[in-house]
Amino acid sequence: MSNIVSQPRSVVRKFLARPQSEGLGATVRRSIGRFELKYFDPFLVLDEFSVSAPAGFPDHPHRGFETVTYMLQGAVTHEDFEGHKGTIEAGDLQWMTAGRGIVHSEMPSSHGTQIGLQLWINLSSKFKMMEPRYQEMSSKDILEASKDGVKVRVIAGEALGVTSPIYTTTPTMYLDFTIKPGSHVRQPIPLSWNAFVYVLEGEGRFGNSRSSATVSAHHIVLLGPGDGLEVWNKSSKSVRFVLIGGEPLGEPVVQYGPFVMNSQEEIDQTIEDYENCVNGFEKARQWKSESSAFLGY
Repeated sequence: MSNIVSQPRSVVRKFLARPQSEGLGATVRRSIGRFELKYFDPFLVLDEFSVSAPAGFPDHPHRGFETVTYMLQGAVTHEDFEGHKGTIEAGDLQWMTAGRGIVHSEMPSSHGTQIGLQLWINLSSKFKMMEPRYQEMSSKDILEASKDGVKVRVIAGEALGVTSPIYTTTPTMYLDFTIKPGSHVRQPIPLSWNAFVYVLEGEGRFGNSRSSATVSAHHIVLLGPGDGLEVWNKSSKSVRFVLIGGEPLGEPVVQYGPFVMNSQEEIDQTIEDYENCVNGFEKARQWKSESSAFLGY
C-alpha cells in the first residue's frame, strides 16, 4: 500500500450510535446493522458493547461471516462447541471466522463493566462454508507505531510502516488511532474499499481541507471515495478512534439473526442444519457452555 494520500476522503454521513439492549441484559451502541445503516459492504454489524455479570451473550450460533472482538476495558470469556475456550482482556483481539458453523458464548469474566467493540465482517459465497477458525492476539503482541503525536495499534492491515500478521479472508484494515492535541495524520486506504471511522474518546476533525466534520465519541462516520483519511485534533484532549475499511463483496445479503448467506434458500437450509445439528452444527446437540450451565441459562 502506498503511504501517499492525494485524495483524502470526505465525510458523507455521520450519526450517533445510541444504546440498545442485546444478548441477555447487555447494552450495545450499534452503528452498523441498525435501521439507519443495515449494511456497509462488507460490514454487517459494529457494536460498542457494555456488559456486567451476570448479563452477557450466552450460547448462540453463527454461520457465514467473521466476528472481530476487541476489548477496551475488563475481560470476556468465550467458549465454543469445539472445546475452544479463553479470556480476552483489555487490549486483546479475537478474530473468529464462523464459516460453516460455530455455537459459542461470550460472558463477562471480571467484576465491573466490560467494554469492547465487536465487528461482523461478511464472507463471500466461496468462503461462507469454510471450516471455522480463530486468530487471537494478546495486547502485548498487537503491533504499534508512533510518530509526531500519533499512535496507532495495527489490528489488521498496515499503518505508519507497520503491518499486522492477522490474515483477513475478506480484505480488511482495522486501525486504532490515538492523536494528541495539535497533531494530524494521513492514512492511506485502498481506492476501491469502503471505509468508516468510529470515535471512542475525544473529538477530531475528519475529511479534507475543503470539507471536514467535527466528530465526537460514539459517532460513526462513513467516508466517501478517495485514497486515504485525513484527521486533525484541534481540541485540548487526545482523540481515539478506529478506522476500519474493507473490500466490498458486491454479493446479495440475506440475514436471519446470526446467520448471513446469499439467498433465502441458503438461510432456510442453515436454520434446518442448526435445528437438526448437522452440516457443521453436529456438536451443538450435546454442548452447553460452562458459564451458561453455571448461570442456569
